[in-house]
Amino acid sequence: MAILLSLGTWQVNRLHWKESLLADIDERSHAPAVDVSDIAARLAAGEEIDYRHASASGRFLNDKERHFLATFDGQSGFYLYTPLEMADGRYLFVNRGFVPYDRKDPKTRPESLVEGEQTITGLARAKLNEKPSSLVPDNNEGTNIFYWKDLTRMAASTGLPEDRVLPFFLDADATPVAGGLPKGGVTQVDLPNSHLQYAITWYGLAFALAAVTIAGLFRRKTP
Repeated sequence: MAILLSLGTWQVNRLHWKESLLADIDERSHAPAVDVSDIAARLAAGEEIDYRHASASGRFLNDKERHFLATFDGQSGFYLYTPLEMADGRYLFVNRGFVPYDRKDPKTRPESLVEGEQTITGLARAKLNEKPSSLVPDNNEGTNIFYWKDLTRMAASTGLPEDRVLPFFLDADATPVAGGLPKGGVTQVDLPNSHLQYAITWYGLAFALAAVTIAGLFRRKTP
């Protein structure tokens, strides 16, 4: 009984934590956009920067775009991670959005290779320090196909100086672009919240155990 009740209470505490986290993400993602320099300062200060609304201006280095294998709206393809060269000489890898599998080659979508100064607004995303799972394949830099978002290797494979690359990504929003590709707004907040169901399950089992125990004691006392 003690174990079941403690598990139920633990899930209630987890529920409150998850709801607070989701509310915080919602607030960050809908706040007015700040410059990526502010995001970099927050990160250096140890603050959480994931899903913060941000913007950046600069010139895309289209010849250095990296391709991350993904699915979007039920279609297989790639997210385009393209370094944005900013006026201060730093580089920011921008997830510009999705292109279908057969449009991986930039020659098939010349309209997507925008030139000149661009301003991108979207959500900051923290870099991954390691592969998320042993089941995820290793990135194939030779064919320019990334299976997990290894910012360090993305930058190194383009020849950009590591100390000039900002240590986070920017996911572009769904603002339409010329030619329709890439399709922005691909950020997914995938934080399952099933703690209420788990709490009900554990408390339900505790109630059932109590009912069975009481019934058993009653039967013993009944001639």
